[in-house]
Amino acid sequence: MRTFETANISGFVTEFILLGFPCSKDIQIFLFVLFSLIYLLTLLGNAAIICAVWSNQNLHTPMYIFLANFSFLEICYVSSDVPKMLANIISQNKSISYSGCLVQFYFFFSMCAAEGLFLSVMSFDRFLAICRPLHYPTIMTHRLCAQLVVFCWAGGFLGLLTPLTLISRVPFCGPNAIDHFLCDLAPLLALSCAPVAGITLTCGIISSLIIFLTFLYILGTYFCVLSVVLQLPSGSGRHKAFSTCASHLAVVSLFYGSVMVMYVSPGSGDHPGMQKFVTLFYALATPFFNPLIYNFRNKDMKDALKKILNPLL
Repeated sequence: MRTFETANISGFVTEFILLGFPCSKDIQIFLFVLFSLIYLLTLLGNAAIICAVWSNQNLHTPMYIFLANFSFLEICYVSSDVPKMLANIISQNKSISYSGCLVQFYFFFSMCAAEGLFLSVMSFDRFLAICRPLHYPTIMTHRLCAQLVVFCWAGGFLGLLTPLTLISRVPFCGPNAIDHFLCDLAPLLALSCAPVAGITLTCGIISSLIIFLTFLYILGTYFCVLSVVLQLPSGSGRHKAFSTCASHLAVVSLFYGSVMVMYVSPGSGDHPGMQKFVTLFYALATPFFNPLIYNFRNKDMKDALKKILNPLL
């Protein structure tokens, strides 16, 4: 494995070494099999949701359209870093090019930002459906639904353009070993051969704004939703509303809980082991659990999946 500095004629790093999970060969094989299995099940679970929504006319509603886009986002999300991580686990050559590192950083964190926006939009949809049921059809039109989907995708990618531009201007002279399994912000900037306090602050402000604004908005909408649901008489309507909200809140808790531990807790980025574990959780475990949460707690989704699977059984 190459761990030395790779430089071009001008003396700047042209590739990085992702150290990943340094451990014995047996453990590396175990990790490769485990992560491969989780990755495959994640792809299948999210693809099943997309197929169910696509094939069932009854699910062509804003809530399920958002869910299908969210599932497609999860597929892109895990595919932006997991294949490279798996390749590095079993490979002696753990390098990634300079441009490849920036591309991975941009796509991974753009989709991370888009996930927060989608969770916000999905909470807005539930707010309208439960708190403004009579106005829901006139407000949440197919046009607005499409506009919100475009907003989430575009917002995630546009929001990370500034950090990407700033990082692309950072000089890297060596060493080039990143103690992580992906090109994360903190370990990448730690290799800079020039002061990056301003860039770190700017990137921190942008990420904090995305995290806190979306999280606070979701909390606000669900406070209103739960206050209305608790006033409903006991019955199927109340149970269905609780079930839908519980599924979404479970996904929100998994995502924001891990992200905030990583980027908000003081000193969390100073421990590479903790950094890798928490990043692995929201990069791999969260997309794996999301389809399970939505499928097991949603009767309409389970019925749609049964219609797809019955001809295959």
